[in-house]
Amino acid sequence: MTQQDVALAPTGREIDVIDPGVYERGGIPHEQFAWLRENDPVHWHADPNEGVPGFWAITRHEDVVRASRRPDLLSSQARTAMFEEFSDDDMALYGQIMLFQDPPDHTKLRSMVNKGFTPRMIGKLEQHIRDICNKLIDEAAPLGECDFVEHFAAPLPLYTICELLGAPLDQRQQIFHWSNQLVAFNDPEFIGDRSESQLYAAEFAGWAVELARARASTPRDDIVTKLLTPDENGERITEDQFAMFVIMLSIAGNETTRTATAGGMQAFFERPELWERLRADRSLLPTTIEEIVRWVSPINQFRRTAMEDVEMGGKTIKAGDKVVLFYSSANMDEAVFDDPSAFDIARDPNPHIGFGGGGPHFCLGTHLARMNLKVVFDTILDRMPDIRPAGEPRRLRSNFVNGFKELPVRFTPSAPKA
Repeated sequence: MTQQDVALAPTGREIDVIDPGVYERGGIPHEQFAWLRENDPVHWHADPNEGVPGFWAITRHEDVVRASRRPDLLSSQARTAMFEEFSDDDMALYGQIMLFQDPPDHTKLRSMVNKGFTPRMIGKLEQHIRDICNKLIDEAAPLGECDFVEHFAAPLPLYTICELLGAPLDQRQQIFHWSNQLVAFNDPEFIGDRSESQLYAAEFAGWAVELARARASTPRDDIVTKLLTPDENGERITEDQFAMFVIMLSIAGNETTRTATAGGMQAFFERPELWERLRADRSLLPTTIEEIVRWVSPINQFRRTAMEDVEMGGKTIKAGDKVVLFYSSANMDEAVFDDPSAFDIARDPNPHIGFGGGGPHFCLGTHLARMNLKVVFDTILDRMPDIRPAGEPRRLRSNFVNGFKELPVRFTPSAPKA
C-alpha cells in the first residue's frame, strides 16, 4: 500500500494516537482525535515499529459501529483483535479466546457462555459486591488517606472475579499479576519482556483448568458450574475453552472495572460540584454510570483485519489491511453527542460504545459492569462522601487501557449503613 500523506494536527505536530507514552503523559489525545474526526476520519497511520506496515485509524462513531457489526468484512479472528502483531504461537494460543473469534465459532461459544450471565446469576452478586466495597473501605479507613487505585479500584474487581468464579480469595494477587502481564504490557512497571506473555497465559490457563476440574467433581450453584454444564443439545465448553474464557474475564472484568472506577473518580475530582450534585440526588446514578463509561472509555481500541476491499470515509481499505477502531474517539463524536467534552452525569440519551459498538463482540459482561459500578459509587457516596485528591495521579503507559496507576485520595470515613 502506498503511504498516505502525513496528517498534521492544528499544533503542527504529526498525528500519533498509538504511542503509549502519549497516553501516559496526557491521557486520551482528544485534540488529535477531534482533528481526525473532522478532517481524516479514516486515517492511514504509520506503525511505531520500523519496517512494520501501518494501519487505518477509524475515529468516527458511525464508522466504528459499522465496523463492529461486520465481522465478515473486518475480522477479529484473522490476526486477533489486539493491536500488537502476534506470532504464530501466540495466534494458536489466543485464537481460542472468544474475543478473538468471528462467527460461526464465536456465535457457538458465546451461546454456551451466555447462560452464566443471566440476570439471576448476576443479581446474586450484588450484595457480595457491596460487602466487598465496605470491607475495602474499612481496611483503608484508619489511614484517612490512601492510593485509591491500590486500595480500592484495583482489588475490587479481583474480589468480584474470585467471587464470580468461586475461587479462593487468597489467590486474588496471583490473578491480578497474570492479568497485568497480559494487558498492561506497554508499561515497564508491570512487565519487562512482552515475549513472556505466553508463559503467563499458560500458567493462568493451567490454573483455570484445575478450577474447572474441581467444580466438575463438586458442583455449586454458580457461574462456573453453569458454564461447564451441558446445554439442551448436550454441548458444553471444553476445559481449554473455559480456561480461555477465564483469561478473557480477567481482562474484561478486572481491567475495565478498575479503569472506569478510577477514571470516574478523577472526573469528579476535576468537577467537585458534580460530586455534590450526585450526593444530593442518587437518582442520577444510572446516567452517571453511563457517562463514566463514555468519558473514561476504559478500552481505547481494538484491531480488525480487512477480509476484502472496504469503502469507508472516502477511502479504500484493502483486503489484508490492519484496521484499528478507536472507541475513545467515537465516544467524543460531535455528530452524536451534544457538547461531548462536557462530563454530564444527567446525559440522556447516551449512545456511547464503551461496551463495544454492537455486533457479535458487544460486551458479554455489560450488566455485571453496570451493576458493579453502580454499587461502587453508591457505597463511596455513603462511606467516603468527602473524598478528595491528595496528590497527583499517575496514568498507565498503555494505548489499550485508559487507566491510572496511582490516584492519591484523602477522606473521612463514615460508618456503613445498618
